[in-house]
Amino acid sequence: MDNIKEGNDFASLYGASIKSFKEGDIVKGRIVEIRAKEILVDVGYKSEGIIPIYEFSDPSSIKVGDEIEVLVESKENEHGMPVLSWQKVRRAQGWEAVISRYKEGSMIQGKITRRVKGGYIVDIGADAFLPTSLATLRGHQDINQQFGQVLDFKIVTINKLRKNVVLSRKDALQQKLFEEKAKVIAELIKGQIVTGNVKNVTDFGAFIDLGGADGLLHITDMSWGRISHPSEVVKVGDRLEVMVLDIDKAAGKISLGLKQKSPNPWLDVDTKFPVGSRLKGRVTNLAPYGAFVELEKGIEGLVHVSEMSWKKKIAHPNEILKVGDEIEVIVLDIDRQNQRISLGIKQLEQDPWGDIEVKYPVGTKVKGKARNIVDYGVFVELEEGLDGLVHISDVSWTKKVGHPKEIFKKGEEIEAVVLSVDKTNRKIALGIKQLTPDPWPEIANEFPSGIEIEGTVTKIVNFGVFVELRKDLEGLIHISELKQESAAKLDTLYKVDQKVKVRVVKVDVEQKKIALSNKDV
Repeated sequence: MDNIKEGNDFASLYGASIKSFKEGDIVKGRIVEIRAKEILVDVGYKSEGIIPIYEFSDPSSIKVGDEIEVLVESKENEHGMPVLSWQKVRRAQGWEAVISRYKEGSMIQGKITRRVKGGYIVDIGADAFLPTSLATLRGHQDINQQFGQVLDFKIVTINKLRKNVVLSRKDALQQKLFEEKAKVIAELIKGQIVTGNVKNVTDFGAFIDLGGADGLLHITDMSWGRISHPSEVVKVGDRLEVMVLDIDKAAGKISLGLKQKSPNPWLDVDTKFPVGSRLKGRVTNLAPYGAFVELEKGIEGLVHVSEMSWKKKIAHPNEILKVGDEIEVIVLDIDRQNQRISLGIKQLEQDPWGDIEVKYPVGTKVKGKARNIVDYGVFVELEEGLDGLVHISDVSWTKKVGHPKEIFKKGEEIEAVVLSVDKTNRKIALGIKQLTPDPWPEIANEFPSGIEIEGTVTKIVNFGVFVELRKDLEGLIHISELKQESAAKLDTLYKVDQKVKVRVVKVDVEQKKIALSNKDV
């Protein structure tokens, strides 16, 4: 009986020692064993409870004897052991901590634990979702290489009902960059020399990374000389010393300069290169309007195409120059304020127009080739680069010339007389008809007023009919001098080459015109 009594007492004591809990309770326990796939925890039940090892992201951080809080998921499994969860307790506690300490827009630290559909899971004390679109910032490290690292995130949304948190790594990086940029800008002062790396090169300049803030080195601040593109001076990756020219803290903009590190060579340019001085330089660039010539480092002048030759008409500088040529020039003008120097090449030779009035005095007979034929006349080359113009009105005393091409051919030799010389505007007027005396006084005697003569119709116009009286001599029957029936039907009564009888009304010697009539003839 005593033995039975002792057995009952032991059972009572054993039963009293077993804690009572139900599924869903959170209880305290002590780790008694760490296995490969599971952890055994004494929670005061008749047998130890088990927790899957994967619930601990870092199993090395726990040890036997540690006290932990766990959630009872099941009082007994098929082996009679309680099934516990450490992670669910932690998530619940973490969630409460998150919503009590943080709000949307707050910064928080966490570790990326795994990839899921559409993004990543981040451990912030509770699981949070990081969408792929918010996982990184262009130019930064790939997010997949940062698993397990403690990173900064920004809380985008908190859904208390679903216990869901959405994070943004991208926003956190942008905020960090903004703070770094503001710090760098706050420490900069105008005129300061700073060092940075060339981050990007564009057509208008280069962006320099100053260690958290980018500054713009504009093309105009790269060199005192002329450059066509920033890539002539800098390339991506270059480390440069530059001067801070301006800071716009409100807009977060920094203007930088490279040329400002050295003295401005244009300050004494008029002393170094006085107007009229002969210099040597190197052709650096050719444009349709002229050639740029480097006189010294940072100083270039322009030889305009009009200042390249007295004689030859140059359409483009590449006709006589090429980049890299060493040439001699004369300084024509200096505009220090706008940093421009006008240079000349033709001034190294004698101006052929200097003694033009002596070489070609008015009345001189000359010969030359028809260089160019235009609507209003023909240009005659008197010597290389020196032309005279025979205007269409100075071709013949009597013949009406419709276009010079009716009479002249390009390249043929033409004899003429100098009518005028305009040295200022570099023009010479020539005449062909002036090689012979003016025949109109004789024409007036040959065709006195009232004389009747037969002629040939050469042209019919709306105001009358032109009639050839003899070779290269025409008169006009004005519409008012036509027979009444003729005036109404010019194009039907008269034909070119038709013979007609006319009467001379008047010969105008000054205007070199003959007025005709066919009334009463």
